Amino acid sequence: MARTTSAHDQDGTAAPATALSTRHDARFDAAVRAAVEQGLLGEGSEVAGFVDTDGVRGSVAALHDAFSGAPAVLHTFAAKACSLIPVLRLLADCGMGCEVASPGELRLALDAGFAASRIVLDSPAKTREEIRSALALGVSVNADSLGELRRIDALRTPDSASVVGLRINPQVGGGTIGAMSTATDTSKFGVALCDPGAREAIVAAFRERPWLTRLHAHVGSQGCPLELIAAGVARTYELAEEINAALGVRQVTSLDIGGGLPVNFADGTVRPTYQDYVAALTAAVPGLLSGRYSLITEFGRSLLAKNGFIGARVEYVKNAGGRRIALTHAGAQTATRTVFMPDAWPLRIGAFGPNGAPKSGPVLAQDVAGPCCFAGDVVAHGRELPELAEDDVVVLYDTGAYYFSTPWAYNSLPRPAVYGFRAAEAGQDGPVAFATVRDAQSLDAIAAESGLAHADALVGADTSPHPDAPGERDS
Repeated sequence: MARTTSAHDQDGTAAPATALSTRHDARFDAAVRAAVEQGLLGEGSEVAGFVDTDGVRGSVAALHDAFSGAPAVLHTFAAKACSLIPVLRLLADCGMGCEVASPGELRLALDAGFAASRIVLDSPAKTREEIRSALALGVSVNADSLGELRRIDALRTPDSASVVGLRINPQVGGGTIGAMSTATDTSKFGVALCDPGAREAIVAAFRERPWLTRLHAHVGSQGCPLELIAAGVARTYELAEEINAALGVRQVTSLDIGGGLPVNFADGTVRPTYQDYVAALTAAVPGLLSGRYSLITEFGRSLLAKNGFIGARVEYVKNAGGRRIALTHAGAQTATRTVFMPDAWPLRIGAFGPNGAPKSGPVLAQDVAGPCCFAGDVVAHGRELPELAEDDVVVLYDTGAYYFSTPWAYNSLPRPAVYGFRAAEAGQDGPVAFATVRDAQSLDAIAAESGLAHADALVGADTSPHPDAPGERDS
């Protein structure tokens, strides 16, 4: 690399400290102080995202260790969880594959260095061109419907190296967050397995296509208990056995069991662990890890969330109705889910002084608000923290996935810079080294994205229709 708190439970009460969370927070404390000292956080650099590269490597190692009993498994990273090329390249270097769900994510995965054979394309609305391109590259494709299989019939060539699967909806129910539950009766994803005639149609689809060799299922993520996820995998396994028995040949040879391990946002500990997940799978599907089927996983949030944080400068503090409010530069544009669904996506908040050192002293109930111009832009309500003041720094923990990597462009706020870091372990001396993952977005870039090159398109002398627009044309 080139350049060298305060935790709370989901209901706002203090979370218990543990040895693991203490070690993790110590690395982050050192990173915050170093970021302030090196000018990555502060005046002119009001908000930034940070990725703990050693933490990422540790999470990937834990995943591989948990599944070490499976003879054949490809672990892919869900690119949507952190769609930043340097992070994806780090994951590729750790031995991961990549799951993508759009042409943009496929491009990022290829640019990050993933081999096409280690990329899986999932999406409920693939275009013909997306399918054609993936099949030409040799990317694995999970069809989301029987209708998509019919498109693949027309587009697939006999020499295609792509593994093709069919996503099913095992319809085992939802978790506590409806938007994160993809195995409800009416989910938009996959072929609804329990609907009348569905099983017969699925078996027929495999019988008609000897090249269709994989089943895919994903029950959901945050808010879904392990038992629910395992139940969905069990139904998928049973269906594979049924298909192979009906066809009299082992045509289904691999199972894509998705991802979805939920993340603990209450404190710094990792729970459930990948070992917990494998234990739940083994209990529900004893033969899953036997090697009878090769396996694919698609984890995202669980690999990155606890290995990243957002740091933001406090611009102002004020009082309103007896409530202390800290106005910071981290709001809905970087913590969109938390702002709009605070009960489902609460975040731990850390308070640091202007020099980057953790603040101490008596705590005070405070709102931590963002810069967006609407009243609901608050990332923490009534949170008890050491009293925040102008030029302090707040840290939003557990934001390594789905936060700073894919910001919202509300108010034309610039995308924040993102840095990877390596910090010495607690009790060891050593500098914190940073590497730029993404530069902060410039105002020139915002203007360009907002149509600057076409500024005069709607005014001026030439108001004739665009030559490609529908309507009457000269003969």
